Amino acid sequence: MTAIGTVLGSAVGDALGAPFEFGPEGAFTRRFPAPGHDGEMCGGGGWDPGEATDDTQMAVLVGESLVRHGRLELPDVFDRFRRWAAADPKDIGLQTEAVLTSGDPWDLASALHFQASQRGAGNGSLMRASTSAVFFAPHGRDATMSAARRIAALTHGDRAAWEGTAILHELIRVALLGQDPLTALPETLDAVHPGHRARYATVLADGWHPDLATEFNGAVWPCLGSAVWALRTTGSFEDAVRAAVDLGGDTDTVAAVTGALAGAVYGDAALPARWTGPLHVPLPGSGGRVLRAADLADLAVRLAGPRPAGEPGPAGERQDREERR
Repeated sequence: MTAIGTVLGSAVGDALGAPFEFGPEGAFTRRFPAPGHDGEMCGGGGWDPGEATDDTQMAVLVGESLVRHGRLELPDVFDRFRRWAAADPKDIGLQTEAVLTSGDPWDLASALHFQASQRGAGNGSLMRASTSAVFFAPHGRDATMSAARRIAALTHGDRAAWEGTAILHELIRVALLGQDPLTALPETLDAVHPGHRARYATVLADGWHPDLATEFNGAVWPCLGSAVWALRTTGSFEDAVRAAVDLGGDTDTVAAVTGALAGAVYGDAALPARWTGPLHVPLPGSGGRVLRAADLADLAVRLAGPRPAGEPGPAGERQDREERR
């Protein structure tokens, strides 16, 4: 199932890449030169073997809010993020932490942070998009891209982060329909805010390579571009995620984004059992819960499932009013 592949694939990429974060290019292949080694979920850098990071933890928080309410309730998502941040997670992005611990209201916190810092284009909204991409996929391009922007804006004040997350949502939507997301890139770019279209067109172009990036891949543009490059230049889920980790730098997030996209393309059957078996997702602030691969698969099924009859639109009536303002 491609919905399970999306959510579980993102978590697998996250956990596989975490021990190699901020390391050099090619570190994964140097350690595991031949695919199929049972120790690839090796742990390290403070992470246990198979332990997912904040990337997957935040994706789960988004997904559980969507399942709970049947629609996007932004204050609830923000509250879940805030409780998680207050529970001392092992890893949290500096920008995300600043927003979530500021004490500012949910609908102002990221904007106020961006006004003060002029820094808000990290990949922290991209990394958590797998669950919301699955949930909103049935509602079409406009709805899924709009929802992505709204969720991204909870912690990232720079519209560049909103647009990158919207692109990822749409590419996953196309893949979940059984179509090639790479062929959807031109139409997807047409739906990007004009002020950000050119930069994304550059990193998503067929001839682009991560070595051409002008920013560290902790920024949203090269992170998304690297994930699309990994999908484009490989032929399997496993090869795509390995290629993403081998890029070095922000390996957990690049691999999480790649895993979400490749999982949507290849489905959960393509995920190696040696990667899904050790996978676990601690959830700080949630009573000591730890999710396993089966729990993530169940969440994906619920996210992709039928909506209750008569429910509001995909983002809720209040959000629809906000969008029209």
